[in-house]
Amino acid sequence: MSFGGPGGLQLTSRPNPPERGSFPLDHDAECQPLMKAYLRCLRAHRGVNDDACRQLSKSYLLCRMDRNLMAPDSMANLGYQGDGDEKVAEVGAGGTQRSTGSGK
Repeated sequence: MSFGGPGGLQLTSRPNPPERGSFPLDHDAECQPLMKAYLRCLRAHRGVNDDACRQLSKSYLLCRMDRNLMAPDSMANLGYQGDGDEKVAEVGAGGTQRSTGSGK
């Protein structure tokens, strides 16, 4: 008795490539402080993607784009519609967060 179907026919599936293509890893940890601050923020807000956490993730993506670790794209295409660019959190090497921008 076979569990896979009649005749022992094996189906092979082909892996699908990522929708937006592959991107290089951050081997030099240039954007790692932003990533760690974002993960700390998620833990502090119990997994809820609060506005402060969204700003950190936006900063992380901008960091990756600035260092050619991912293809440049508009923030609207990355799910940041209506967030505006006036408040982008920056995290220094020590992992401390400060907010920059016009503060409308």
